Amino acid sequence: MLVAATSANSALLLAELGLVVVGLALLARAAAWAGFSPIPLYLLGGLALGRGGIVPLGLSEDFIGVGAEIGVVLLLFMLGLEYTAAELAGSLRTGLRAGGEDLLLNFTPGVLFALAWGWSPVTAVLLGGVTYISSSGVVAKVLGDLGRMGNRETPAVLTILVVEDLAMALYLPVVAVLLAGTGWTTGALSLGLAVATVVVALIVALRFGGAVSRVLFSTSDEVLLLTTLGTVLLVGGLAQRLQVSAAVGAFLVGLALSGPVAERARELLGPLRDLFAATFFVFFGLQIDPGDLPPVLAAAALLALVTGATKILTGWRAARALGVRAPGRLRAGTVLAARGEFSIVIAGLGVASGVEEALGPLAAAYVLILAVGAPILARIADPLAAAVAGRGSGRDAPVS
Repeated sequence: MLVAATSANSALLLAELGLVVVGLALLARAAAWAGFSPIPLYLLGGLALGRGGIVPLGLSEDFIGVGAEIGVVLLLFMLGLEYTAAELAGSLRTGLRAGGEDLLLNFTPGVLFALAWGWSPVTAVLLGGVTYISSSGVVAKVLGDLGRMGNRETPAVLTILVVEDLAMALYLPVVAVLLAGTGWTTGALSLGLAVATVVVALIVALRFGGAVSRVLFSTSDEVLLLTTLGTVLLVGGLAQRLQVSAAVGAFLVGLALSGPVAERARELLGPLRDLFAATFFVFFGLQIDPGDLPPVLAAAALLALVTGATKILTGWRAARALGVRAPGRLRAGTVLAARGEFSIVIAGLGVASGVEEALGPLAAAYVLILAVGAPILARIADPLAAAVAGRGSGRDAPVS
Protein backbone atom coordinates (compact mmCIF):
# COMPACT_ATOMS: atom_id res chain seq x y z
CA MET A 1 0.00 0.00 0.00
CA LEU A 2 2.81 2.40 0.95
CA VAL A 3 4.68 1.66 -2.28
CA ALA A 4 1.53 2.17 -4.33
CA ALA A 5 0.80 5.47 -2.57
CA THR A 6 4.37 6.65 -3.11
CA SER A 7 4.20 5.69 -6.78
CA ALA A 8 0.90 7.53 -7.18
CA ASN A 9 2.34 10.65 -5.50
CA SER A 10 5.40 10.54 -7.75
CA ALA A 11 3.21 10.19 -10.84
CA LEU A 12 1.10 13.14 -9.74
CA LEU A 13 4.20 15.25 -9.05
CA LEU A 14 5.68 14.44 -12.46
CA ALA A 15 2.38 15.22 -14.16
CA GLU A 16 2.11 18.57 -12.34
CA LEU A 17 5.70 19.51 -13.19
CA GLY A 18 5.10 18.54 -16.80
CA LEU A 19 2.00 20.72 -16.84
CA VAL A 20 3.99 23.64 -15.41
CA VAL A 21 6.78 23.29 -18.00
CA VAL A 22 4.30 23.04 -20.87
CA GLY A 23 2.51 26.08 -19.48
CA LEU A 24 5.82 27.98 -19.40
CA ALA A 25 6.42 27.06 -23.03
CA LEU A 26 3.02 28.45 -23.99
CA LEU A 27 3.68 31.65 -22.04
CA ALA A 28 7.09 32.05 -23.72
CA ARG A 29 5.43 31.62 -27.13
CA ALA A 30 2.84 34.24 -26.25
CA ALA A 31 5.54 36.68 -25.11
CA ALA A 32 7.58 36.11 -28.28
CA TRP A 33 4.48 36.71 -30.39
CA ALA A 34 3.68 39.93 -28.50
CA GLY A 35 7.31 41.07 -28.63
CA PHE A 36 8.07 41.55 -24.93
CA SER A 37 9.87 39.75 -22.12
CA PRO A 38 8.20 36.57 -20.78
CA ILE A 39 9.05 37.52 -17.17
CA PRO A 40 5.65 39.15 -16.44
CA LEU A 41 3.83 36.11 -17.84
CA TYR A 42 5.95 33.74 -15.73
CA LEU A 43 5.07 35.78 -12.64
CA LEU A 44 1.39 35.67 -13.56
CA GLY A 45 1.68 31.92 -14.09
CA GLY A 46 3.09 31.49 -10.59
CA LEU A 47 0.31 33.64 -9.16
CA ALA A 48 -2.29 31.49 -10.93
CA LEU A 49 -0.81 28.21 -9.68
CA GLY A 50 -0.04 29.22 -6.08
CA ARG A 51 -2.20 29.61 -3.02
CA GLY A 52 -5.25 31.71 -3.75
CA GLY A 53 -4.65 31.28 -7.48
CA ILE A 54 -6.98 30.12 -10.22
CA VAL A 55 -5.65 26.53 -10.34
CA PRO A 56 -3.53 25.97 -7.21
CA LEU A 57 -1.20 22.98 -7.55
CA GLY A 58 0.27 21.00 -4.67
CA LEU A 59 3.83 21.33 -5.94
CA SER A 60 6.72 20.66 -3.57
CA GLU A 61 7.98 24.12 -2.66
CA ASP A 62 11.34 22.66 -1.58
CA PHE A 63 11.80 21.04 -4.98
CA ILE A 64 10.74 24.14 -6.91
CA GLY A 65 12.81 26.31 -4.53
CA VAL A 66 16.02 24.45 -5.39
CA GLY A 67 15.28 24.88 -9.09
CA ALA A 68 14.64 28.58 -8.49
CA GLU A 69 17.97 28.97 -6.69
CA ILE A 70 19.78 27.32 -9.60
CA GLY A 71 17.92 29.66 -11.94
CA VAL A 72 19.21 32.76 -10.17
CA VAL A 73 22.76 31.39 -10.17
CA LEU A 74 22.68 30.60 -13.89
CA LEU A 75 21.10 33.97 -14.74
CA LEU A 76 23.97 35.83 -13.11
CA PHE A 77 26.62 33.47 -14.45
CA MET A 78 25.42 33.98 -18.02
CA LEU A 79 25.30 37.72 -17.44
CA GLY A 80 28.94 37.64 -16.30
CA LEU A 81 29.87 35.83 -19.52
CA GLU A 82 28.69 38.88 -21.48
CA TYR A 83 31.60 40.98 -20.17
CA THR A 84 35.33 40.57 -20.53
CA ALA A 85 37.76 41.85 -17.92
CA ALA A 86 38.89 44.60 -20.31
CA GLU A 87 35.31 45.72 -20.92
CA LEU A 88 34.66 45.74 -17.20
CA ALA A 89 37.74 47.84 -16.47
CA GLY A 90 36.82 50.25 -19.25
CA SER A 91 33.27 50.58 -17.99
CA LEU A 92 34.50 51.32 -14.49
CA ARG A 93 36.82 54.06 -15.76
CA THR A 94 34.20 55.80 -17.89
CA GLY A 95 30.94 54.96 -16.17
CA LEU A 96 31.42 55.68 -12.47
CA ARG A 97 29.86 59.14 -12.71
CA ALA A 98 26.83 57.85 -14.61
CA GLY A 99 26.62 54.94 -12.20
CA GLY A 100 26.66 57.30 -9.22
CA GLU A 101 23.84 59.36 -10.71
CA ASP A 102 21.93 56.15 -11.43
CA LEU A 103 22.24 55.08 -7.79
CA LEU A 104 21.14 58.47 -6.46
CA LEU A 105 18.19 58.85 -8.84
CA ASN A 106 16.79 55.32 -8.56
CA PHE A 107 17.79 53.89 -5.16
CA THR A 108 16.61 56.93 -3.22
CA PRO A 109 12.93 56.83 -4.30
CA GLY A 110 12.55 53.25 -3.08
CA VAL A 111 14.09 54.06 0.29
CA LEU A 112 11.99 57.18 0.79
CA PHE A 113 8.83 55.38 -0.32
CA ALA A 114 9.37 52.56 2.19
CA LEU A 115 10.12 54.94 5.07
CA ALA A 116 7.06 57.06 4.21
CA TRP A 117 4.97 53.90 4.32
CA GLY A 118 6.25 53.18 7.83
CA TRP A 119 8.46 50.23 6.92
CA SER A 120 11.70 49.42 8.74
CA PRO A 121 15.07 50.77 7.55
CA VAL A 122 16.08 47.24 6.49
CA THR A 123 12.99 46.95 4.30
CA ALA A 124 13.72 50.42 2.93
CA VAL A 125 17.18 49.26 1.84
CA LEU A 126 15.57 46.27 0.12
CA LEU A 127 12.99 48.37 -1.71
CA GLY A 128 15.74 50.78 -2.75
CA GLY A 129 17.49 47.86 -4.42
CA VAL A 130 14.27 46.78 -6.12
CA THR A 131 13.79 50.23 -7.67
CA TYR A 132 17.49 50.79 -8.43
CA ILE A 133 18.54 48.08 -10.84
CA SER A 134 17.38 47.67 -14.42
CA SER A 135 16.67 44.24 -15.87
CA SER A 136 19.71 43.23 -17.92
CA GLY A 137 17.73 40.39 -19.50
CA VAL A 138 14.84 42.60 -20.60
CA VAL A 139 17.16 45.41 -21.76
CA ALA A 140 19.33 43.03 -23.81
CA LYS A 141 16.24 41.48 -25.42
CA VAL A 142 14.73 44.84 -26.32
CA LEU A 143 18.01 46.12 -27.79
CA GLY A 144 18.33 42.99 -29.90
CA ASP A 145 14.69 42.93 -31.01
CA LEU A 146 14.76 46.59 -32.07
CA GLY A 147 18.13 46.33 -33.80
CA ARG A 148 19.80 48.94 -31.59
CA MET A 149 23.01 47.09 -30.64
CA GLY A 150 25.00 49.35 -33.00
CA ASN A 151 23.38 52.63 -31.99
CA ARG A 152 25.51 55.41 -30.53
CA GLU A 153 23.58 55.42 -27.22
CA THR A 154 23.98 51.68 -26.59
CA PRO A 155 27.46 51.88 -24.97
CA ALA A 156 25.97 54.22 -22.36
CA VAL A 157 23.20 51.70 -21.68
CA LEU A 158 25.65 48.81 -21.34
CA THR A 159 27.93 50.82 -19.07
CA ILE A 160 25.02 51.53 -16.72
CA LEU A 161 24.17 47.81 -16.64
CA VAL A 162 27.75 46.80 -15.84
CA VAL A 163 28.08 49.33 -13.00
CA GLU A 164 24.73 48.20 -11.59
CA ASP A 165 25.82 44.56 -11.64
CA LEU A 166 29.02 45.41 -9.79
CA ALA A 167 27.05 47.51 -7.30
CA MET A 168 24.92 44.43 -6.65
CA ALA A 169 28.08 42.47 -5.87
CA LEU A 170 28.57 44.78 -2.88
CA TYR A 171 24.90 45.44 -2.12
CA LEU A 172 23.80 41.83 -1.70
CA PRO A 173 26.37 41.00 1.02
CA VAL A 174 25.21 44.10 2.92
CA VAL A 175 21.60 42.92 2.63
CA ALA A 176 22.55 39.42 3.79
CA VAL A 177 24.15 40.85 6.94
CA LEU A 178 21.19 43.16 7.62
CA LEU A 179 18.69 40.34 7.22
CA ALA A 180 20.72 38.04 9.47
CA GLY A 181 20.03 40.46 12.34
CA THR A 182 23.43 39.93 13.96
CA GLY A 183 25.04 42.38 16.38
CA TRP A 184 27.13 45.30 15.23
CA THR A 185 30.47 43.55 15.80
CA THR A 186 29.45 40.27 14.20
CA GLY A 187 27.69 42.14 11.40
CA ALA A 188 30.73 44.30 10.69
CA LEU A 189 32.98 41.23 10.58
CA SER A 190 30.57 39.38 8.28
CA LEU A 191 30.27 42.40 6.01
CA GLY A 192 34.04 42.89 5.91
CA LEU A 193 34.52 39.24 5.00
CA ALA A 194 31.85 39.45 2.31
CA VAL A 195 33.30 42.60 0.73
CA ALA A 196 36.85 41.19 0.91
CA THR A 197 35.61 38.04 -0.83
CA VAL A 198 34.07 40.08 -3.64
CA VAL A 199 37.21 42.21 -4.06
CA VAL A 200 39.49 39.15 -4.18
CA ALA A 201 37.18 37.45 -6.66
CA LEU A 202 37.17 40.57 -8.86
CA ILE A 203 40.98 40.69 -8.80
CA VAL A 204 41.15 37.01 -9.78
CA ALA A 205 38.64 37.59 -12.57
CA LEU A 206 40.52 40.63 -13.92
CA ARG A 207 44.08 39.34 -13.60
CA PHE A 208 43.82 35.57 -13.90
CA GLY A 209 40.69 35.06 -15.99
CA GLY A 210 42.72 33.63 -18.87
CA ALA A 211 44.31 31.00 -16.63
CA VAL A 212 40.93 30.01 -15.20
CA SER A 213 39.51 29.67 -18.71
CA ARG A 214 42.38 27.42 -19.78
CA VAL A 215 41.89 25.14 -16.77
CA LEU A 216 38.18 24.69 -17.47
CA PHE A 217 38.46 24.32 -21.24
CA SER A 218 37.79 20.95 -22.88
CA THR A 219 37.07 19.92 -26.46
CA SER A 220 34.34 17.61 -25.15
CA ASP A 221 30.98 19.35 -24.73
CA GLU A 222 30.02 16.90 -21.99
CA VAL A 223 33.18 17.53 -19.97
CA LEU A 224 32.95 21.29 -20.45
CA LEU A 225 29.28 21.36 -19.43
CA LEU A 226 29.82 19.32 -16.27
CA THR A 227 33.01 21.19 -15.33
CA THR A 228 31.53 24.65 -15.85
CA LEU A 229 28.19 23.92 -14.19
CA GLY A 230 29.89 22.20 -11.25
CA THR A 231 32.29 25.14 -10.81
CA VAL A 232 29.47 27.68 -10.89
CA LEU A 233 27.41 25.80 -8.30
CA LEU A 234 30.45 25.15 -6.10
CA VAL A 235 31.58 28.78 -6.12
CA GLY A 236 28.01 29.91 -5.56
CA GLY A 237 27.69 27.65 -2.52
CA LEU A 238 31.02 28.80 -1.08
CA ALA A 239 30.06 32.44 -1.66
CA GLN A 240 26.82 31.85 0.22
CA ARG A 241 28.76 30.44 3.16
CA LEU A 242 30.92 33.58 3.21
CA GLN A 243 27.81 35.83 3.41
CA VAL A 244 28.08 36.71 -0.28
CA SER A 245 25.12 35.95 -2.52
CA ALA A 246 25.47 32.75 -4.53
CA ALA A 247 24.29 34.77 -7.53
CA VAL A 248 27.17 37.23 -7.12
CA GLY A 249 29.64 34.34 -6.90
CA ALA A 250 28.23 32.97 -10.15
CA PHE A 251 28.48 36.41 -11.80
CA LEU A 252 32.17 36.61 -10.89
CA VAL A 253 32.82 33.12 -12.33
CA GLY A 254 31.20 34.23 -15.58
CA LEU A 255 33.30 37.37 -15.55
CA ALA A 256 36.50 35.33 -15.17
CA LEU A 257 35.80 33.16 -18.22
CA SER A 258 36.68 34.34 -21.71
CA GLY A 259 37.49 33.08 -25.18
CA PRO A 260 36.32 29.65 -26.39
CA VAL A 261 35.20 28.60 -22.90
CA ALA A 262 32.81 31.54 -22.60
CA GLU A 263 31.44 31.00 -26.11
CA ARG A 264 30.77 27.28 -25.59
CA ALA A 265 29.39 27.85 -22.07
CA ARG A 266 26.80 30.27 -23.50
CA GLU A 267 25.63 27.64 -25.97
CA LEU A 268 25.65 24.69 -23.55
CA LEU A 269 24.15 26.38 -20.49
CA GLY A 270 21.74 28.72 -22.28
CA PRO A 271 18.85 26.20 -22.37
CA LEU A 272 19.40 25.25 -18.71
CA ARG A 273 19.44 28.94 -17.78
CA ASP A 274 16.14 29.52 -19.56
CA LEU A 275 14.47 26.54 -17.86
CA PHE A 276 15.61 27.26 -14.31
CA ALA A 277 15.18 31.03 -14.65
CA ALA A 278 11.56 30.49 -15.66
CA THR A 279 11.24 28.22 -12.62
CA PHE A 280 12.54 31.02 -10.42
CA PHE A 281 9.95 33.53 -11.57
CA VAL A 282 7.18 30.96 -11.20
CA PHE A 283 8.42 30.11 -7.70
CA PHE A 284 8.31 33.78 -6.71
CA GLY A 285 4.77 34.02 -8.03
CA LEU A 286 3.79 30.87 -6.11
CA GLN A 287 4.71 32.61 -2.85
CA ILE A 288 2.36 35.54 -3.51
CA ASP A 289 -1.36 35.36 -2.89
CA PRO A 290 -3.11 37.21 -5.77
CA GLY A 291 -5.50 38.61 -3.20
CA ASP A 292 -2.59 40.60 -1.74
CA LEU A 293 -1.97 42.51 -4.99
CA PRO A 294 -4.98 44.85 -5.20
CA PRO A 295 -4.12 46.70 -1.95
CA VAL A 296 -0.60 47.52 -3.24
CA LEU A 297 -1.42 48.04 -6.92
CA ALA A 298 -1.87 51.83 -6.69
CA ALA A 299 1.36 52.17 -4.68
CA ALA A 300 3.22 49.98 -7.19
CA ALA A 301 1.90 52.08 -10.09
CA LEU A 302 2.99 55.30 -8.39
CA LEU A 303 6.42 53.87 -7.63
CA ALA A 304 6.73 52.63 -11.23
CA LEU A 305 5.78 56.06 -12.57
CA VAL A 306 8.35 57.86 -10.41
CA THR A 307 11.23 55.42 -10.91
CA GLY A 308 10.43 54.95 -14.59
CA ALA A 309 10.93 58.70 -15.00
CA THR A 310 14.15 58.73 -12.94
CA LYS A 311 15.57 55.84 -14.96
CA ILE A 312 14.74 57.64 -18.22
CA LEU A 313 16.61 60.65 -16.82
CA THR A 314 19.53 58.36 -15.97
CA GLY A 315 19.80 57.07 -19.54
CA TRP A 316 19.31 60.57 -20.96
CA ARG A 317 22.23 61.98 -18.96
CA ALA A 318 24.52 58.99 -19.58
CA ALA A 319 23.94 59.19 -23.36
CA ARG A 320 24.39 62.97 -23.35
CA ALA A 321 27.83 62.50 -21.72
CA LEU A 322 28.83 60.51 -24.83
CA GLY A 323 27.70 63.30 -27.15
CA VAL A 324 24.51 61.51 -28.28
CA ARG A 325 21.70 63.74 -29.56
CA ALA A 326 18.25 63.96 -27.96
CA PRO A 327 16.62 61.06 -29.89
CA GLY A 328 19.34 58.64 -28.74
CA ARG A 329 19.12 59.93 -25.18
CA LEU A 330 15.41 59.20 -25.12
CA ARG A 331 15.97 55.69 -26.46
CA ALA A 332 18.64 55.02 -23.83
CA GLY A 333 16.36 56.14 -21.03
CA THR A 334 13.27 54.23 -22.08
CA VAL A 335 15.11 50.94 -22.57
CA LEU A 336 16.69 51.20 -19.10
CA ALA A 337 13.32 51.66 -17.38
CA ALA A 338 12.61 47.92 -17.31
CA ARG A 339 12.94 46.12 -13.97
CA GLY A 340 12.98 42.35 -13.74
CA GLU A 341 15.10 39.49 -12.46
CA PHE A 342 17.32 41.30 -9.93
CA SER A 343 14.39 43.23 -8.47
CA ILE A 344 12.59 39.94 -7.86
CA VAL A 345 15.76 38.38 -6.41
CA ILE A 346 16.06 41.22 -3.88
CA ALA A 347 12.38 41.10 -2.96
CA GLY A 348 12.65 37.32 -2.66
CA LEU A 349 15.35 37.73 0.00
CA GLY A 350 13.00 39.93 2.00
CA VAL A 351 10.06 37.55 1.57
CA ALA A 352 12.17 34.58 2.69
CA SER A 353 13.33 36.43 5.83
CA GLY A 354 9.84 37.69 6.65
CA VAL A 355 10.82 41.35 7.12
CA GLU A 356 7.65 42.76 5.53
CA GLU A 357 4.68 40.81 4.17
CA ALA A 358 3.67 43.48 1.64
CA LEU A 359 7.15 43.69 0.06
CA GLY A 360 6.62 40.60 -2.12
CA PRO A 361 3.25 41.66 -3.59
CA LEU A 362 4.48 45.24 -4.08
CA ALA A 363 7.63 44.09 -5.90
CA ALA A 364 5.64 41.65 -8.05
CA ALA A 365 3.17 44.33 -9.12
CA TYR A 366 5.99 46.85 -9.66
CA VAL A 367 8.00 44.47 -11.86
CA LEU A 368 4.90 43.46 -13.81
CA ILE A 369 4.15 47.10 -14.62
CA LEU A 370 7.68 48.03 -15.73
CA ALA A 371 8.62 44.73 -17.40
CA VAL A 372 5.64 45.23 -19.71
CA GLY A 373 5.55 49.03 -19.86
CA ALA A 374 9.24 49.73 -20.47
CA PRO A 375 9.55 47.66 -23.69
CA ILE A 376 6.43 49.42 -24.98
CA LEU A 377 8.01 52.80 -24.19
CA ALA A 378 11.22 51.68 -25.91
CA ARG A 379 9.26 50.74 -29.04
CA ILE A 380 7.56 54.13 -29.30
CA ALA A 381 10.75 56.05 -28.42
CA ASP A 382 11.71 56.35 -32.09
CA PRO A 383 8.42 58.00 -33.15
CA LEU A 384 8.63 60.24 -30.09
CA ALA A 385 12.26 61.03 -30.89
CA ALA A 386 11.32 61.83 -34.47
CA ALA A 387 8.65 64.21 -33.26
CA VAL A 388 11.12 65.84 -30.86
CA ALA A 389 13.83 66.13 -33.49
CA GLY A 390 11.33 67.12 -36.20
CA ARG A 391 12.98 64.97 -38.81
CA GLY A 392 13.07 61.47 -40.30
CA SER A 393 13.05 58.45 -38.06
CA GLY A 394 15.11 60.18 -35.41
CA ARG A 395 17.75 57.42 -35.29
CA ASP A 396 21.41 58.14 -34.71
CA ALA A 397 23.88 56.52 -37.02
CA PRO A 398 25.35 53.24 -35.81
CA VAL A 399 28.85 53.21 -34.45
CA SER A 400 31.32 52.75 -37.26
